[in-house]
Amino acid sequence: MVTIPNTAPDINSANATPPSFESALTELEGIVVAMEAGKMPLQDALDAYGRGIALLRQCQETLSAAEGKIRILEANGLCDFEPPAEVTSPEGSPLVRLGHPAAGGEQEG
Repeated sequence: MVTIPNTAPDINSANATPPSFESALTELEGIVVAMEAGKMPLQDALDAYGRGIALLRQCQETLSAAEGKIRILEANGLCDFEPPAEVTSPEGSPLVRLGHPAAGGEQEG
């Protein structure tokens, strides 16, 4: 049985502090690797998938908030901001952001 380390608190809990972006991304990458190995029992895979979706949403919200802050700075004349065509993880693997067509993602809705 493959065990996925849960290094972050439950981000679905109302009182939990969400993990940092970096912690959430690291945990999400671990889940992807474990699931791609294909050796998880079905229930573990379903649980990991659910956790991965929650982490993905949290990462997307963090990125959207950061992008909003950058746009505010841009509006104040500090610099021009163009979202990157591709967003990568710290290890260099590409990430797709939903709702950002300029980054190759799909529109939410």
